[in-house]
Amino acid sequence: MTISRRTLIIATSAGAAVALAGCNNLATLNRLNALTPGDGGVVKRIDGAAYGSDPRQRLDVYAPADATAPLPVVIFFYGGGWNSGYRGGYVFAARAIAARGFVVVVPDYRLVRKVRFPAFIDDGAAAVRWTVDHIAASGGDPRRIAVAGHSAGAHIAMMLALDGRYIAAAGAAGAIKAVVGLAGPYDFLPFDQPSAIAAFGKAPDPRATQPISFVRADAPPALLLTGDADDVVRPRNSRALAAALRLKGAKVEEKEYPGVGHVGLLLALSKPFRGKADVLDTMTSFLRRTLPR
Repeated sequence: MTISRRTLIIATSAGAAVALAGCNNLATLNRLNALTPGDGGVVKRIDGAAYGSDPRQRLDVYAPADATAPLPVVIFFYGGGWNSGYRGGYVFAARAIAARGFVVVVPDYRLVRKVRFPAFIDDGAAAVRWTVDHIAASGGDPRRIAVAGHSAGAHIAMMLALDGRYIAAAGAAGAIKAVVGLAGPYDFLPFDQPSAIAAFGKAPDPRATQPISFVRADAPPALLLTGDADDVVRPRNSRALAAALRLKGAKVEEKEYPGVGHVGLLLALSKPFRGKADVLDTMTSFLRRTLPR
């Protein structure tokens, strides 16, 4: 069946974007990548590099085609309830960020049901280590690395930024200079959703699964974005984490978009939906300020 770009935009903007099922419907994401205008001037530098031995431990790298100097780096972790997702579905997000002057790394990671917490956090740390070791060959500056993510990916990014044990164990202590979370679950005890129960229900210390448990004064600068219409990951997660970071004296910025839902926040990175929320502008402005040359 052929789906026109107009049909996709109308369906998504009318609320059918929920069919992404937590941003993990690969067919829908592939249509978004194929049928909507992408950001030009970006090239895929690396396709499927291994950062570990598991088939899921692969990553892609995107960069501006005309880059002439080492650029700041964003490692973007996608969502999907920790149980689904594929890096190929997020080309639109990678190209959007790269077109603003960043080298962008998009890793896959191991998923529930084959693994449980903290395996996907360990994978994120390994991807950061790979980036430190190899990103210079793609025009990136290993001294200016940020992590970012949407939904479950924001949880991974924030755990890496706040609980330094994972990055230290991977041999990349201090590598993360900033973090951006889009609609992330940061303070979601008790576990009451099937995806959270499957991912974290057997953790010996549930508090150790929560980014908010690891706030500290010297945390990397954080940007927390959410929509007040998000009924998948409630905005209170971002509000609570921002307040906790602020209380510790950490650098944190937050923005809440009226009328924007869970999937809409992610789709705002793509060209057809940027008028709904200035997510890309806010994110890249923050990263330029926190990853200065």
